[in-house]
Amino acid sequence: MNKIKSALAIAAIVISALPLMAQQKRISPHETISEVFDGKRDNRVMIIYGRPYSKDPKTGEVRKIWGGLVPYDKVWRTGADEATTLITQKGIIIGDTTIPAGAYTLFTVPSETGTSRLIINKKLGQWGIPYNEKAEAANELARVDLKRDATDKPVDQFTMALEKNPAGGGLLKMTWETNMLSVAFTIPK
Repeated sequence: MNKIKSALAIAAIVISALPLMAQQKRISPHETISEVFDGKRDNRVMIIYGRPYSKDPKTGEVRKIWGGLVPYDKVWRTGADEATTLITQKGIIIGDTTIPAGAYTLFTVPSETGTSRLIINKKLGQWGIPYNEKAEAANELARVDLKRDATDKPVDQFTMALEKNPAGGGLLKMTWETNMLSVAFTIPK
């Protein structure tokens, strides 16, 4: 019960801080997604992120996303405006890393030919880019490999999803342009 209260308190703090972060000019719409995993109410995972479009908001021209707007092999904030926030009510395991219950910031390092990586950072309230890898090394909890798949059709607006994994736990998916990056996670019993 205390873990639930702690996670909800963290979520309330993060959500209440969003208006302060939004005082910097947001260009893209934002969304909060939330899912309960393994049939237990205290297994909630939540993501708050900006949803940029492929079309330039000023000109309406379609932009090249991967390798263009989002350069390969450089840290990207995983969305638009302030960096993406991950909140977990219980600890989760992503890759080989246990992520304790709490709030984190997500970044991505997309790769054209190698393995793309998801960065889980302990520092909250970060805005946009650039990401100083040397300065942030102490705040990084983990870097985990992402699986890349092609989409059936182009996706105009960056979309994140939390889905239940039939094998238990869940999947974090990020889709934009013609790529989907994903990683499975589990919730310890």
